[in-house]
Amino acid sequence: MRRIAPISLVIIMCAFLLWGCGKDEIPEMKPQVVKTQQVGASSQVLEGTYTGVVRGRYETNLSFQVGGKVLERNVQLGDMVSAGQVLMTIDARDVAERSNQSDAQVASAKAQLDLAQANLTRYQQLFAQEAISAMVLDQYQTAYDSALAQYNQAVAGAAQGHNALDYTLLTAPMSGVISAINVEAGQVVSAGQPVASMVQSNELEVEINLPENHLQDVPLGKTVQISFWALKNAKVEGIIREVSPMADGVSRTYKVRVSIVNPPKGMYLGMTANVKCTEADKGDLGELLPISAVYQTGKDAQVWVVDKGDNTVHLKKITFENTGNNSVRVKGLSLGDIVVTAGVHKLHEGQKVRLTEDE
Repeated sequence: MRRIAPISLVIIMCAFLLWGCGKDEIPEMKPQVVKTQQVGASSQVLEGTYTGVVRGRYETNLSFQVGGKVLERNVQLGDMVSAGQVLMTIDARDVAERSNQSDAQVASAKAQLDLAQANLTRYQQLFAQEAISAMVLDQYQTAYDSALAQYNQAVAGAAQGHNALDYTLLTAPMSGVISAINVEAGQVVSAGQPVASMVQSNELEVEINLPENHLQDVPLGKTVQISFWALKNAKVEGIIREVSPMADGVSRTYKVRVSIVNPPKGMYLGMTANVKCTEADKGDLGELLPISAVYQTGKDAQVWVVDKGDNTVHLKKITFENTGNNSVRVKGLSLGDIVVTAGVHKLHEGQKVRLTEDE
């Protein structure tokens, strides 16, 4: 039994030697697979393209100056109206009664004023004859002045009542389009309650909403390019006219208004528009990359760029700005560059890699 163990050991060693001699070459290791993002091809590219809606520059909320029951609504949503056109009417009976009451107060005040005037004239004559003292004359002068003030007050109230009769008709302050209707016939409204909205159609513009980290893309006065899907992507120039100083409380975005230099034919309120920064400014916008793509040694920030010819990686210097949400805005890249976005500390210069889409 002692001789069998060494013989078995020799046989096993010979088998390993024979197996090793049968392999002529060691299998080549496959290049490392890397996750990448192409500059200009990602949905996160900051091209400055935003979706908006065509709106009127001047939008007005319309309301009655007096309250009452709506009797007639003469317009529909989307109707074109002209200045002075009657849009709605409310019941004027109560307003008319108040106007009549004011006229009666004017008549009463006029009678009191006439009496005070007659008394004052009579006592002025008596004073000239030295039949009464100056104190008595002063009393009648004061009574006349009070009656005159009450008369003027009554006249002003009557004028206000007459104006209120006109306020029972809601008229268009200018030509435009009815963009909203908030009441129907039979509804009781109060003074100042918005009952309709209208937009002046002679000056249209585009409204877009931007997140806070994109506000620097649209400074006031910047020239942008606007296209309209409904007009076969017709393109016109626009100018950033207004940027809201405060974010919306719900969406946390900022409203931006873009005036249109030469509105295309067939552009109407409510159309969808795309607002895009001009090509000359695109290079300044940068690329949004995950923060894991940045390879920093000392003060230099770099990224690994894949050579399209031989799939080797090379470092390229960049500048970046942290935008939050584990992402950075990178500048210094060229359109079409393929950037490694994960595992950057495991690579070395000239290393051959495989892209995830090649798998």
